[in-house]
Amino acid sequence: MSDINNVLDHIDSNLENSISKLKDLVAIPSVSTDPAFADNCLEAASWLSDRLNEIGFLASVRPTTGHPMVVAHYTPENAIEGAPHVLFYGHYDVQPADPLELWESSPFEMVRKTGENGNEHLIARGVHDDKGQLMTFVEACSALMAVEGSLPLPITVMFEGEEECGSPSLAKFLDDNAEELKVDHVLVCDTNMWNEDTPAITVQLRGMVYEEVIITGPKMDLHSGSYGGAARNPVRVLAKIIADLHDDTGQITVPGFYDGVKELAQDLKAQWDGLDFSEADFLGEIGLEHAAGEDGRTILEQVWSRPTCDVNGIISGYTGEGSKTVIPSVASAKISFRLVGKQDPETIIPAFRAFVEARVPEDCKVEFLSHSNNPPIEMPTGNQFTPIAARALQEEFGKPTVLMGCGGSIPIVGKFKKQLGMDSLLVGFGLVEDRIHSPNEKYEVKSFHKGMRSWARILKALAAGG
Repeated sequence: MSDINNVLDHIDSNLENSISKLKDLVAIPSVSTDPAFADNCLEAASWLSDRLNEIGFLASVRPTTGHPMVVAHYTPENAIEGAPHVLFYGHYDVQPADPLELWESSPFEMVRKTGENGNEHLIARGVHDDKGQLMTFVEACSALMAVEGSLPLPITVMFEGEEECGSPSLAKFLDDNAEELKVDHVLVCDTNMWNEDTPAITVQLRGMVYEEVIITGPKMDLHSGSYGGAARNPVRVLAKIIADLHDDTGQITVPGFYDGVKELAQDLKAQWDGLDFSEADFLGEIGLEHAAGEDGRTILEQVWSRPTCDVNGIISGYTGEGSKTVIPSVASAKISFRLVGKQDPETIIPAFRAFVEARVPEDCKVEFLSHSNNPPIEMPTGNQFTPIAARALQEEFGKPTVLMGCGGSIPIVGKFKKQLGMDSLLVGFGLVEDRIHSPNEKYEVKSFHKGMRSWARILKALAAGG
């Protein structure tokens, strides 16, 4: 076994080749939401399978009811006794590039530019989410194989092609291949660092309930001069329901909503309070001054560890140019809840629907549509994997690793736990300002480079038990 510094030196000297590999992968427009790009999704899966086989994995493209999975295995001949078997997960599908007119360069032709911070940026759709992130792991494995002739522990790789469209084939694929995929621990690279110089492990993910509420009043749109005042207006009904969802302190008023919500652990709260975080700057960057969450909670608590209720869209009546004096027949709203702790989506949904139904007058009717239902996830930090990875990251960055929350959801983490009983370690190298899902998505060369070096360190440390 060579010294880790030899592997890191190889990563450094081979950086431009690794960037070239990423550029080739990014050039494949693997947009999973649009059937017109189905062939490109297969092309991206095949590209990754070929790259893994080139490194020394035994990889193949696996069909699903939708876009294919890539599954690969590597078992070292002289594995360290007691070394864990890990599974690395990433996704090769990307969001659509629209609106194209807002891109400063062609979205699937990766370019390098120097940003305002003086760092080099790689710009293209998917360069961060998630192709750049997954390639940090692939290229780290390539470096380990090139220098040592072997990987230090057994590794399974699974790359998904439907993450950006809700993973419709994932649950069945996990069930059908459970015996092959079940390992000691999962590694996921689809999260961010605290900042460009400070590594992070994400230990909390909020869950999601996403409901659409449709209120119908009169059987047709009405002239407000003829019926205004007498006819029930669904917009007014819906507005009252939405207003009732929060009290004056920012608390959500759905009965039983906070069941399962616990206070943040004191050691984690102390770490978050000690971070170099400016609430004024955080809000100022989006043109705001005042936090709108629950009273008495810091912004980091509000976005990482507290549940939320947000109206994501309202549709009703006339919204075109000019005026039209109409009382609409139908009003609808899309409302999402972010969940934490042990909140149960199967409890939240009926409680929310009962809350709405109690506020619908007799001459209106309500319909509900469900768009998402994922439980919150808290990653255990007392196992062997989190502290080992935290120390490896600190060795690379020279700063303590932040154990942070994530306001969003990564449903695959819950599926791995529920279906296969596997916990996940979430280590990412993105930055919050990387514009994922937006035009001019970027990934810093520094992030990509540090990511490869970090995974090499983590894999060696996990194999050695720390």
